[in-house]
Amino acid sequence: MPEKVLVTSAWPYINATPHLGNLVGSVLSADVTARYYRLKGADTLMVSGSDTHGTPMEVAALKEGITPKALTERNHAKVADLFRRWDASFDNYTSTESPVHKEFVQKTLLEIEKNGYIFAKDTQMLYCEHDQRFLPDRFVEGKCPYCGCEKARGDQCDSCGKLLEPTLLVEPYCIICKSKPVIKNTKHWFIDLTMLEQPLIQYIENNCQLPTNAKNFSLNWIKEGLKPRAVTRDVDWGIPAPFDGAEGKTIYVWVDAVLGYVSATIEQCQRLGQPERWRDFWFNKDAKTLYFVGKDNIPFHTIILPALLLASGQGYNLPWNVSATEFLQFRGQKASKSQRVGIWIDEALEMFPVDYWRFYLIATRPESKDTNFTWCGFADKINADLNDTFGNFIHRTLSFINSKFEATIPAPTKLDADDQAVLDCVKQRVTQAAKEIEDGWLQSAANTLIAISRAGNQYLNTTEPWNLMKTDKEKAGTIFYVAAQVVKAIVVVSEPFMPQTAQQLWQTLNLQGTVEQSKWTDAVVPVEAGHKINKPQPLFHKIDANEDILDEQLAQVRAKAGAK
Repeated sequence: MPEKVLVTSAWPYINATPHLGNLVGSVLSADVTARYYRLKGADTLMVSGSDTHGTPMEVAALKEGITPKALTERNHAKVADLFRRWDASFDNYTSTESPVHKEFVQKTLLEIEKNGYIFAKDTQMLYCEHDQRFLPDRFVEGKCPYCGCEKARGDQCDSCGKLLEPTLLVEPYCIICKSKPVIKNTKHWFIDLTMLEQPLIQYIENNCQLPTNAKNFSLNWIKEGLKPRAVTRDVDWGIPAPFDGAEGKTIYVWVDAVLGYVSATIEQCQRLGQPERWRDFWFNKDAKTLYFVGKDNIPFHTIILPALLLASGQGYNLPWNVSATEFLQFRGQKASKSQRVGIWIDEALEMFPVDYWRFYLIATRPESKDTNFTWCGFADKINADLNDTFGNFIHRTLSFINSKFEATIPAPTKLDADDQAVLDCVKQRVTQAAKEIEDGWLQSAANTLIAISRAGNQYLNTTEPWNLMKTDKEKAGTIFYVAAQVVKAIVVVSEPFMPQTAQQLWQTLNLQGTVEQSKWTDAVVPVEAGHKINKPQPLFHKIDANEDILDEQLAQVRAKAGAK
C-alpha cells in the first residue's frame, strides 16, 4: 500500500490579498512538499481554503460598505485564481462557507460538548455603546498587556505572539468609531483546555517531527497555564453556534478554520465518489498529516486543533508535523499594505515569471530565523543560481548535443573516474534533496538542486568536451551522455520547486507524458543513447540588480492596478 500523506497549508484570511511572506510559509511550502510526495508515489492530498468568517471579514466589509458574503465571494475567487497562477497544486482549495465544512464544524462541537469539554457561562466583554455592538477580536485594538505593543488586537498580539481576550487590552478602543468601550455581560460557550493539558503535553513532547521552534513555543505556552477558551463570538458573520440557547452566536473563527483541514478532506473525497476515503488520512495511524504555517499560527495547530480533535473522542490523527516558518520581512520591516511595505502575490507575478519567485522564496525560506527581502538579494539569487548555474549548465549541454550530435544523446564508451564521480554525486544529491524535503528543510533542498547543476558545470569545465571534438569525439560524446543524465536528474528534482521550468525541460528532452506523471526515482534512470531531443530554449534571463529600477517597476505595477 502506498504511503498516505495529507499536506495542508494555513487557511488565509481573505480580507486582503496575501503577500509573499504569507505565501512562502504556507501555500508554497505545502505545494513543494505535496509535489515531492506525489513524485515519490505516495497517496497524497493537498487541502486548504479561504478563511472567510469572523471579524477580519466583517471589518473589511464595513470599510468597503458591502456585505461580508459579497466580499467573501469576490475575494475567495480572486485568491483561488492567484494560487492557481502560482501553480499551487491543491486537490481541494475550498472555503469556510462550504456546506460540508459548516455541517462538520457544528457536528464536531456537539460531540465535544457531549464529551463534557464545552460549557456555557456568563462573561464580561467589551461593548461599544456608540455602535451598539460587542467588540470581539479585531473589532477592538489597544495596548498589549504583555509586551506593550500599541496596536494589539482583541484576539492576538502580532508583536509577541500572545493570544488575547479583548478585556485584557490596555486602553482599548473600538476600531469602527475609536470610542472607548464599556464592559457588559454576555453568555458564551467555552472549551475547557485545562482538561486537555496532560494529553497535549504528551503529544507535543513525544512528537519527534515537530521542529524546535514549534515544540518550544507550544510547551512554553502550556506552562504559562491553559485556560478555558471561548468557542463562540457575538458577531453575525460566521457558522451559527449549534448549542442549545446559543441563538445569535457564531463560532470563533479559529475553531472554525482549523477544523477545515478535516472537512476539506471529506469534501474532496465526496467529490471523487469515495466518501469514506478521508478516513485513510485521519484515522490510519501510519498516515502523515503535514501542516505548513507561519510562526504566529503555531498555537492554533499544536494546541487548539489537537485539543479539538482529542476532545471529540473520535480517535483522529493529531498533526504529524507542523512546519512553522519565521517571518519574511521587507527591508527590515513587517509587511503593511497601507504603508506600501512588502510585495503582494498578484504584484509579483506582474513583474517576473512565477518560477523565479517560487525558487527564490523557497531557497531563502525563513526556517530558523526571520529573513529580509531586498531587490538586490532577489536579483543575485536569480542571476547566480538560476541563470548562471542551473540554466547555463542545462542550456550548454542540450545545445551542444543538438548542434554537434544531431540532437541525439550520444552513445558512451567506457566511463572513467570523472564520469562515474559526477553520476555518483548526482545520485547522492537526489537522495539528499528527498530527505531534506521530508524533514521540512525546503531551503536546503532547493539549494541541493542548485548543487546538482553546479556539479554538472564543474564536470564540463574540468573535462572540456568541446576541445575533444576534433581529437576524440567518442570521449566527448561520453561526456555529453553523462551530462545529459545530470540534466535528467535536475528536471525531476526541480519539479516541486519550478513546475513550469521542469515541464519545459521535460518536453525539450522529448520524454513521454509529463514530468508531474514521473517518479522521483526517474531522476537517476538514464536517458538512453540514441534518444532524440528537441531544440533547447534559454530558461532564464538576468535581472537588473538596481534597486531603484525595480522599485520603479513595482510602482508602475501598482499604478496600473490602481487605474483598473
